[in-house]
Amino acid sequence: MDINTILFDLDGTLIDTAPDLAYALNILLSENSLEKKLYNDIKPLVSFGGKALVSMGFDCDEAHPEFSKRHQRLLEIYTDNIDKHSVTFPGIDALIMLIKKRGLFWGIVTNKPENLTQLLLNKLDIKPDVVVCGNTLKHNKPHPAPLLYACAQLAVKPKSCLFIGDDKNDMIAGKNAGIKTVAVAYGYGKVEQDWGYDFLVNTVKELEKWIL
Repeated sequence: MDINTILFDLDGTLIDTAPDLAYALNILLSENSLEKKLYNDIKPLVSFGGKALVSMGFDCDEAHPEFSKRHQRLLEIYTDNIDKHSVTFPGIDALIMLIKKRGLFWGIVTNKPENLTQLLLNKLDIKPDVVVCGNTLKHNKPHPAPLLYACAQLAVKPKSCLFIGDDKNDMIAGKNAGIKTVAVAYGYGKVEQDWGYDFLVNTVKELEKWIL
């Protein structure tokens, strides 16, 4: 494969953000005199965003009259603690250095809102060549538009890109964009065969094979 661009999902692929999202949810639950949830119960839902966490924490859906208020408060707590525990996954920093050394482009395509994405990247001093967020365009993943937009911003062809993610929606988006996909087993989702990924890795180190 002739790869010149590596694109990453953010939460669960590039950065381990689950601890801070779990922290935010449990603070919110405490504020409402509810029992905290176990980290291992929260972690699998992180890829689905804050609304999924509120639904799980309060056992309600978006039709609940307090849902919007709870979701907003969750985001406030998370924003104030966005880098309390969040770090890049082991090996990611070295991988990014290797990507730069090889002269490849690299970027992030996430469904996380732009304000939270940029805040987190600034806090951790991460500077991709391109960042596409959940509200950058009309559509987000699993729609291919964000990936195609990232390619257009870098002036590269989809077939020369690799998209790495930990969720089925990442794989669907990549496939529909004509981009080869890599599912990571170290992320938040339990990788299933029906995700339709092109490649599967268990560690960050295994990602080096497409860069060396």
